[in-house]
This record gives sequence, C-alpha cells and structure tokens, in this order.
Amino acid sequence: MANFPHIQWEQLTLPARYFNWRIRGNAISLLAQYPEQLSAPADAIVATSMTDLVGLKALAPHLAGCPSVLYFHENQFDYPANDAQQARLEPQMMTLYSALVANYLVFNSCYNCNTFFAGVSALVRKLPDGLPKNLVADLQAKARVLPVPLNPAAHPGPSAKAGRLTVIWNHRWEHDKAPERLYEALVKLREKAPGCALTVHLVGQSFRKVPAVFAKIKQLLEEEGWAGAWGFQQARADYNRLLAESHFAISTALHDFQGLAMLEAAAYGAQPILPRRLAYPEWFSESAARFYGSHPEDVHSEAQALAEVLVQAVQGHYSGAAMRGHAAATEAVAALGWGNLRAAYGQLFDELQASAGLMG
Repeated sequence: MANFPHIQWEQLTLPARYFNWRIRGNAISLLAQYPEQLSAPADAIVATSMTDLVGLKALAPHLAGCPSVLYFHENQFDYPANDAQQARLEPQMMTLYSALVANYLVFNSCYNCNTFFAGVSALVRKLPDGLPKNLVADLQAKARVLPVPLNPAAHPGPSAKAGRLTVIWNHRWEHDKAPERLYEALVKLREKAPGCALTVHLVGQSFRKVPAVFAKIKQLLEEEGWAGAWGFQQARADYNRLLAESHFAISTALHDFQGLAMLEAAAYGAQPILPRRLAYPEWFSESAARFYGSHPEDVHSEAQALAEVLVQAVQGHYSGAAMRGHAAATEAVAALGWGNLRAAYGQLFDELQASAGLMG
C-alpha cells in the first residue's frame, strides 16, 4: 500500500456472486483459491465483515494467533424484513463469531455500528443460554468508526453546473436499491411537469439478474427525451465526468451503510436527493442535501415525495439557492477525503502491528 510503505499487503478476494454460498463458504473458497498465500506466515489479517474469520483461522491454523481487523462495510442485522428473514440467522451468527475472535471491529459509519449492536443485542435476548455475560459490551469495547475515504484521485469540487438540468441515479442494479421507486417518481414527474427539460443518467453495476423495472425506466426516459448515460461505466474518468455534470444525485435505497455513491457525487457538486434514513443524515445537513419523506414500507408514498422534490429541482435549478446547495454538498464530504482520514487509518495499523509484535 503506497500510503503505508512499511506494510506489505497481499489482497485475497472472491467474486461478488452467489451471496448465500459466498458468506457461508468463503473460508473454504479462499483456501481453495489461494493455497500458497494462506499457507505462508502472516503478521495480521484485515478482513471484511463477510469473511468467516473463525473458519479461516481453523482451516489455516498457523493464522489462528494473527491479530485481526474485521471491517464492516455492511452488517447482516440491518436488512429490510421479508418472508425469508429467518434465513438471516446463519449469516448473523457467522458475523457474530467473527466479531468475537477479531481484535478490532471497524465500521464505515455510526449508522452501521449502531444497527449492528442493536441487532446483536436483539439476537442475544432470543438465544436461550450459554452466553458470556458481557458479550455485547466486550464487542463494543473493540469497536470504532472509520469511513471508507473518498478517492484521492477524484479531484472533487463542484463544476460549472450550467445548461439542462441533469440528475444521476448511480447504484447497483438490484432490488435493495429500490429502482421501482425511481420509476414511479419519474412517472409522477412526467405528470406534474410535462415537457420539462431533463437528462437522467442511470448508471451502476448490474449482475445476471436485472430487475425488470429497468426496462420500463429506459422506455420512459427515451419517450420523454430524458435519456442520458446508461449502464455500467467501464472507465472511471467517464463516471467522474457524469458526476461532475450532474446537478443532483438520487438515492432510493432501502439500505445503505455509508452511501459512497452519494458521497462521491457530492464531492463533484451534485447535491444529493435522499430519503431521510440510513446513513445519509449522518453526512448531510438540510442545506447540503434535499431530503424527502422516508416511507420504506410504502413505495407509492415515497415515490410521491421524491417526485415533489424533483419538481422543485426542475423549477429552481438555475437559482442562487440551488448553486449554494451544490457547494454545500461538496463541503459536507470534504472531511472524508483521504488526507483527513489517513492519520486514523495509520493509528489503526500501528495498533495492529503492535498487537502482532506482542502476540508473536
């Protein structure tokens, strides 16, 4: 890692697919894919919260004594309730085991940290017996919040936001990002502001199964003359350009543990339009973002609230207030640049390195 030249890193990853198998079988898969790397000695482990840290240390016993960081970019306790909610118990227990053996628990937001411990506390109350008395408190003593830093190569800052109103929806093309709400909001916008001049960039990573609503969104955008960029942007420079030319960035997410897509957009001066929930209020004030009513269980009410904000954006995006909003969005995320977070990461790695020395 260039920013910490005294530390030698080896990154081991698995493809982002087959969630149920990946979260339960990742220790086996890592050993199968990286037998040489995982048979070599190591001083410490930094793992994401999806890693079965207990299984990994059991299958590679020489790693059992390595101090470890478990980094939570999400947590298995905060997902929208559904008919398969019972199936979440096993991933939650796996995460709990990993948290117990890790030396440090690091969360990318206070929201993530708080929902994790709320979920662990609720789970502990349901389990019948045989638990350490201070389980939750002991885990909390190991926890800290350290966000993912914004890309230092992005050169953030509000660009000239001139011309036709441009908005961007920049999320994974999956159901948890609630694209149906975007579609309904755009339909309502067409009714409330017919013929408005608008460009909509709809970008993001897609997988084998793409929600059918995306085809409906594309048809609507083309019919209205609103169609902008579409699909995954292979080149980072192209994606950055879309952020820089967008006046607003929209989220309809049902869960977002840090909201990097919105943070990066704000760094380029695209004012976020956000539901008032998840991690978003942690980063943005009323002046830095445009919030709409949060109705996670009511698609129609939330789509209506989003449409009303979009109508306001269409009617007033040339105003001085709108320009101040773009600048406020960029200012709100300035603290998340690498230059401001490097020292905190350095302290974490120093502590990890000291633990390695003591345990060695």
